[in-house]
Amino acid sequence: MRPNYGCPVQGTINVIAGKWKVMILWHLGFGAKRFAELKRLLPGVSEKVLTDQLRQLESDGVVRRATDGAVPARVDYSLTVAGEELIPEMEQLCHWGSRHLGIPPTLKRPRSSKR
Repeated sequence: MRPNYGCPVQGTINVIAGKWKVMILWHLGFGAKRFAELKRLLPGVSEKVLTDQLRQLESDGVVRRATDGAVPARVDYSLTVAGEELIPEMEQLCHWGSRHLGIPPTLKRPRSSKR
């Protein structure tokens, strides 16, 4: 666990810090995805890194991993309630980046977004 120095903002940044974590959360905001779907949505991510970042997000309580018990197992990843609560906050960061950094948004908004 990375230090948060008693700062909730730093703690939150620690949860979403990682090259692919923001994009993983954003895509899961549209609904549950299988590993291969996430890999396809994130060109350039290796299986190892995607696995590691999904495990970290699961450990931090923002992503849920569900298996159906079949062989081979179907594994779905989805946002927990805590993960869903991050989406509007990420949208605010998106707006800030557009206004102050001039970066236009290129992805559609997740269905779970609460405005």
